[in-house]
Amino acid sequence: MKLRLMEELVMFHCPGCNEDHAITVGASDIPGPVWSFNGDATRPTFSPSILVSAPLWEPPVNASNWAQWSRSPWEQKLVDHICHSFVTDGRIQFLSDCTHALAGQTVELPDWGQP
Repeated sequence: MKLRLMEELVMFHCPGCNEDHAITVGASDIPGPVWSFNGDATRPTFSPSILVSAPLWEPPVNASNWAQWSRSPWEQKLVDHICHSFVTDGRIQFLSDCTHALAGQTVELPDWGQP
């Protein structure tokens, strides 16, 4: 199964962002956009495209650079990250406006819980 189904929300793991994305499907009281969903958790199709945009600090602080970050001035800036895709028949097509390494590629959605 490629999805986590939660009543009005569907979640999938995005291999481009290496994060989970959630979208609202069907009739919903949740404010915001609603996508159509074919109901197939192994070969999902959503419409229209899915656009995720978030400002993130770069470079990120993680285990490999924590020591450097904690003892010296650390230059960081907010950068807009964009993930724009179509999910069709269990495959995710990343559009060219994505800011991650899979921009312009089409790949299989990973199974839920197996990024």
